[in-house]
Amino acid sequence: MGARTRYRKRALDILFESELQGLPPGGSLAERRETNEPPINEYTVGLVEGVAAHLEQIDAALAEHSTGWSLDRMPGVDRNLLRIATYEIWFADDVPDAVAVSEAVELARELSTDESPGFVSGLLSAVVRAKAAS
Repeated sequence: MGARTRYRKRALDILFESELQGLPPGGSLAERRETNEPPINEYTVGLVEGVAAHLEQIDAALAEHSTGWSLDRMPGVDRNLLRIATYEIWFADDVPDAVAVSEAVELARELSTDESPGFVSGLLSAVVRAKAAS
């Protein structure tokens, strides 16, 4: 597993944990940075803070391009993977769109349901097309 893949997975852990605790996205980041166990890279921090800062825009795009699935119906892992990838697609100029999609699909394959990789790929492909059209 590459370094950025680990950083994305750690960002997913923090976003998912925050959601489970009823905190705003990234709400557990400060505590995780304080304990630093396992250590948190600045790329992870940037992803979590970026998702939190742009959550409304990210969720609106995901809801617009998701066919038949509201954000609330999506598995939590998928929802937060989609948020991270959408943040990278729109706001991380150093990450090619294809890499953001591929990383999210691989993490979905590893961490979520059997249907998740296809769902994540399809939805993120629509986000990439919408970005290109804007």
